[in-house]
Amino acid sequence: MILKAMLSIWMAVIIVAAFLYTEAAVGFPGETSRILFFHVPQAWVATLSFLVSMIASATYLAKRNLKADYLAQSAAELGFLFCVLATVTGSIFAKATWGSFWNWDPRETSIVILLMIYGAYFALRSAVPDPERKRVFAAVYSILAFTTVPFLIFVVPRITASLHPENTMNPTQPGMDPKTLKVFLGSLLAYTGLFVWMLRLKMRILRLEGLKEPRFGDFI
Repeated sequence: MILKAMLSIWMAVIIVAAFLYTEAAVGFPGETSRILFFHVPQAWVATLSFLVSMIASATYLAKRNLKADYLAQSAAELGFLFCVLATVTGSIFAKATWGSFWNWDPRETSIVILLMIYGAYFALRSAVPDPERKRVFAAVYSILAFTTVPFLIFVVPRITASLHPENTMNPTQPGMDPKTLKVFLGSLLAYTGLFVWMLRLKMRILRLEGLKEPRFGDFI
C-alpha cells in the first residue's frame, strides 16, 4: 500500500513538473516537446516488457515453471499496451510537428510491424486449446518475436531517413537543459515503477484464473 501511494505521488509530481517546472524546448512547435516526458518512457517500457517476456519464456521452456509463463504473458500484454500508447503519443506529436497523425516514417512503420508481431502472439495463445502446448508454442514464439525488437526499434530508424528527432533515448546526448533532464529521468523511473506494479497485478490475476483452469481429473 505504501509503495503504491509513493508511486502515485511520484507520477503526479512528474506530470506537474512536465508542464510547470520545465520550459518548452526550442525548435519544436508550441508545447509539443513536453510529450517527450511521456512518449519516450512508454517506448522504453514497451521494449523492457518484451525483453522480460522473452526471458520468462526461455525460463519456462527450460524449467516448465508455470509462474514463468504467467510472467511471459503478463509482460507481453503490458508491452503491447505501452507500444500502443507510444504510437498514440507519437502520432499526436507528428500531427503538431509534421501536419499529419501518420506519415509512414520508418519509426512509425516499425512500431506497426512490432504491434502486428505481438498481436500474433496473443492470437496463438487463443488458438491452441491445450494449456501445455499453448504455453510451449507461446514461449517459442515470444523468443523469436523478440529477435525483431532491437532491429525494428533501434536499427531500421537509423539506417533510413527519418523525420523523428535524434538522441531522444540517449540521456548522455539529449540536448536537454538540467531541469528537463531531471524530469525526463524521473519520468523513466516513474514509468518503470508503474510497469512493475502492473506486471505484479496482472500475474496475480492470471494465477487466480489458473485456479479455474480445467484439469484432466475434471473430465473423469
